[in-house]
Amino acid sequence: MRNRNLQNRITTGRLTLPVVILICITCWLLTGFVLSPSGNEPDTYILWQWFDESGFPQWGTQAISFALYAGIGYFLIEMNNAFGLIRMRASVQTSLYFLLVSVCPALHHFYPGNIAALSLLVSLYFLFKSYQESKPAAHLFHSFAFIGIGSIAFPQLTFFFPIWLIGAYNFQSLTLRSFCAALLGWSLPYWFLFAHAFFYGQMELFYAPFVELCSFRPIELTEQFEQGEIAMLIYLFIQFTVSSVHTIASGYQDKIRTRAYLNFMIFVCLLLFICIFLQPGHSSVLLSVLLPIISILMGHLYALTNNRAANAFFICSMISLILLFIFNVWMLL
Repeated sequence: MRNRNLQNRITTGRLTLPVVILICITCWLLTGFVLSPSGNEPDTYILWQWFDESGFPQWGTQAISFALYAGIGYFLIEMNNAFGLIRMRASVQTSLYFLLVSVCPALHHFYPGNIAALSLLVSLYFLFKSYQESKPAAHLFHSFAFIGIGSIAFPQLTFFFPIWLIGAYNFQSLTLRSFCAALLGWSLPYWFLFAHAFFYGQMELFYAPFVELCSFRPIELTEQFEQGEIAMLIYLFIQFTVSSVHTIASGYQDKIRTRAYLNFMIFVCLLLFICIFLQPGHSSVLLSVLLPIISILMGHLYALTNNRAANAFFICSMISLILLFIFNVWMLL
């Protein structure tokens, strides 16, 4: 009986999130100051090269990255409270997200994935708010504006534009007016970028996102993926598969609105896995974008199941996370 209730006590406990935050801080201190990982490979994107050449100290980049991840964690709680994705006021999705980030030392530095993940999550929030709205133009404007903001840091985020339009169509919020608002929202950050580039005579800054968007890196799985990334992706795909099957099988218990939200997130996660496979050179950034969405699906699984099989899977998943962190730390030694 004790083992059978362990999952429920952890996922619904009030002390779970504070304990996870302490674990997260410990992991960051270990990987940041003791092991001093080398971080990501140099990026060819000119806007990110400008940041790398600014000489920002390592502790500063980690502090910025930690603040962005904290913002994502807070927003995950707000999304659940606003849309009832887990049918209860829970913070388990944030706890899972912090744990997933903690076991990946390569994600602890400030890089495009931090901005892209936060931008896409906020964009998803406004897209959900447009569900069956009589006047959805404002929500879609804000949603696509955040896609535009994220795409300046990671231009490939623009490929989510048609995916978000599919979501808006499924949410019955896509009209001619809302489509124009979405297009205007996406282009808004680029108007500011154009003004800056034109004023300072650096038009290559404005062209850079579009040049990067049209460049496709070769598919070289054996050379692009590191062993830690492969292990993490296998773990996440198992979690995604089990969580998706549970979400679809138990969908009759959710409201129609909630079911539409969860199905769209499953669709986005599947596309992200495909993008990681097709463009392994962007795996670290796409992994950061994937983690917040898959954390919601995992939280839906762990918070709403309470049987022997689910409890055993939860325990195995937590043990696997510990082993993943040990393996990633060992790879840094």
